[in-house]
Amino acid sequence: MSNDTPQEKKERLTTAKSAKNDEFYTSYRDIEEEMRAYLENDPNVFKGKTVLLPCDDPESSNFTKYFAQNFETLGVKKLISTSYAPSSKPPDVAYQPSLFELNSPKYDEVKTKKNGKLFTLTRDTNGDGIIDLADLEWSYLEGDGDFRSDEVKALRDESDFIFTNPPYSLFGDFMQWLMESDKKFAIIGHMKAINYKDTFPLIEDKQMWLGASIHSGDREFRVPENYMLNAAGFRFGKDGTKYIRAKGVRWFTNIDHGSSYFWAPLRMGRRMWRAYILFSPRAAHLHRGM
Repeated sequence: MSNDTPQEKKERLTTAKSAKNDEFYTSYRDIEEEMRAYLENDPNVFKGKTVLLPCDDPESSNFTKYFAQNFETLGVKKLISTSYAPSSKPPDVAYQPSLFELNSPKYDEVKTKKNGKLFTLTRDTNGDGIIDLADLEWSYLEGDGDFRSDEVKALRDESDFIFTNPPYSLFGDFMQWLMESDKKFAIIGHMKAINYKDTFPLIEDKQMWLGASIHSGDREFRVPENYMLNAAGFRFGKDGTKYIRAKGVRWFTNIDHGSSYFWAPLRMGRRMWRAYILFSPRAAHLHRGM
């Protein structure tokens, strides 16, 4: 269980309540740009490694798409992607199984709602000589796919790298779950998370830092069909897909991407500013020039 203060819990629950469903789907471009920084620092960073994508939607996720399409190029040994059960989501979220699932002999009309899904990629299943998205193998999880379950914890312990955009309302719990595993990771979260009781010490002790990309913090995310478009910036795609723009978004990681980090103990009375200076030489330079 997270050790967040009552104020932190209230803030996140309020955010989750207003959103009703804090699922935000990361763009392929944002994932690609962040991974490129790790690869430029170490071209073999993913070679022979197992990658886990929890809190995902493997059938439409750009995380799954990126690592599956680049499986051989990256040299990944195994890709694991899990999803939540539809029944674990808010009741007003309409659910319709994909044609991929409906046409599969594994389809189960009960499990499709109550169980999460597990997708893995390790081999060329269709014999076309390439290991890619088309070779994903799937099955139902025993449980609902919650990352805190023993089932998903076992997958975490099997992996070397963990990537995802976790539910904002569960960010503190997810960070604790990550740090229990001592794995390499990169996840997307809001800058406010820096101030959380369990998060700031990790940054201060250099166990975690900001990613190499998304410097402005202003990013577009695809959201579920039921999402209420009350954000300042939103749009509809040509197919009716909903998108919103979210501010204050950053990557949080413990993977080296070659940037310089330093601690500048400037007592400004706000922990977020101190943490930002810790990982932004430009911001520290501007402050010294004031």
